[in-house]
Amino acid sequence: MKRTLTTLFAAMLGAALFGQVKVAVHENAQDQPVIPKEIYGQFAEHLGRCIYDGIWVGKDSPIPNVDGYRKDLVDAIRELKVPVLRWPGGCFADEYHWRDGIGPLSERPKMINSNWGGTIEDNSFGTHEFLNFCEMLGIEPYISGNVGSGSVEELAKWVEYMTAKGGTLAELRAKNGRVEPWKVKYIGVGNESWGCGGNMTPEFYSDQYKRYATYCRNFDGNRLYKVASGASDYDYNWTKVLMKNVRNDISGLSLHYYTVDWGKKGSATEFTDEDYYNVLGKAVEIDEVIRNHEAIMDLYDPKHRIDLLLDEWGTWFDVEPGTNPGHLFQQNTMRDAMVAALTLDIFNKHTARLKMANIAQMVNVLQAMILTKGSEVVLTPTYHVFRMYNVHQDATSVPVAFQCDSLASTSGRLYPVLSVSASKSDAIHVSLSNPSVTDSKTVELEFDALKPSKVSGEILVGKGKGMDAVKSHNDFGGKNVVSPAAFKDFKTSGRVIKVTLPPASVVVLEIN
Repeated sequence: MKRTLTTLFAAMLGAALFGQVKVAVHENAQDQPVIPKEIYGQFAEHLGRCIYDGIWVGKDSPIPNVDGYRKDLVDAIRELKVPVLRWPGGCFADEYHWRDGIGPLSERPKMINSNWGGTIEDNSFGTHEFLNFCEMLGIEPYISGNVGSGSVEELAKWVEYMTAKGGTLAELRAKNGRVEPWKVKYIGVGNESWGCGGNMTPEFYSDQYKRYATYCRNFDGNRLYKVASGASDYDYNWTKVLMKNVRNDISGLSLHYYTVDWGKKGSATEFTDEDYYNVLGKAVEIDEVIRNHEAIMDLYDPKHRIDLLLDEWGTWFDVEPGTNPGHLFQQNTMRDAMVAALTLDIFNKHTARLKMANIAQMVNVLQAMILTKGSEVVLTPTYHVFRMYNVHQDATSVPVAFQCDSLASTSGRLYPVLSVSASKSDAIHVSLSNPSVTDSKTVELEFDALKPSKVSGEILVGKGKGMDAVKSHNDFGGKNVVSPAAFKDFKTSGRVIKVTLPPASVVVLEIN
């Protein structure tokens, strides 16, 4: 059933929409896939203050740091258990020349970041700084290579510099402070090659991909996982052409999808209920987009040898007033947290083909985990969703089934009345989201056989009621109004847990 929701008659929809929902949790289902931890990945581009002032402040900074990396950010990222980090872009990747970012800092050339605000890039954060950061935090690095303005030789030698034990480039790496090679698994052969990465046709890019990928070698036991630059959201022809032309030479195919209306992005913090529900509707369209790309991939690769990687996703609103339009700095509200929760629940159900996702971006850009300003750091509502959801990483998927109406914003976009996903590791974890701004929801979780003996939970909810709650956000100056709290609004009886979800809330339960 599809209904249209506005504030004027939300209360009139009644118990059929906002009352009790029964969810069957099939914890004993056999042969279920593992939810790859990599779908909880991150993205860090040389864009605005993501790298500089975000991740990197330099060793001489008065801001407390660990070898140049912000200590408060390092501590926060550890809590997230970030599995994989994509770098250096984004559009920046196809203008980035890796040799500019190695060697003594004083000798590294400066460049204009023409993609993002025309600011000066001094290359003080380069290959060593990125790979050492990943190594320090146990993060798998994902390198995005320059195809748009670079050469086959340049990318080939970058791979050798990072991963070979011997030879001239290994000697150069040692001279620059790193004797042992790094382990680098993921290599992206270009980025958005249909747009900022070269404005190519899929046919032309297919040939370019094969040239570049051929010379990305495996050195000394390092095994590359090569990622082809895939489509933007609804461009199914791009996927079709690449699967047809290069399916025998790729490990993963990327996909980008942003929750944005390009004609009117709107404010990150000032929005109406119609704006809120429209954004949720746009966010969950990613489910259909993934399914459509998967269907094309299935035609050419029925054995699932090639993975789908959604290596850019997230909300995209207007920049905060007074900031550089090219730096994409936006605030992060409970609305963003709801987008994250709904999206991650969708990802958790696509694990047969979807093996990685990278939210844009880690710090100070778009739907950021963390915001920084001088010595201050803010953990956003999206950060808290990712921290709460990290219990699903590498856990076995648990099927859930329920019937519930879909609603539509006044623009016609559908969004769910309830979102649920579940997994099993040392315990069963169930994540639940109630998108409604006005109504609580009672959910009965019924297990196949389990009689829960111990249940605990966390809840993320905004401050205030109605639209005030979903506009809630954390800010500098100690304005921390959105953070997880213990959740206790549930009752157990036999094989059933009865949960009451407040309006616009995200809950994760741990069940034994």
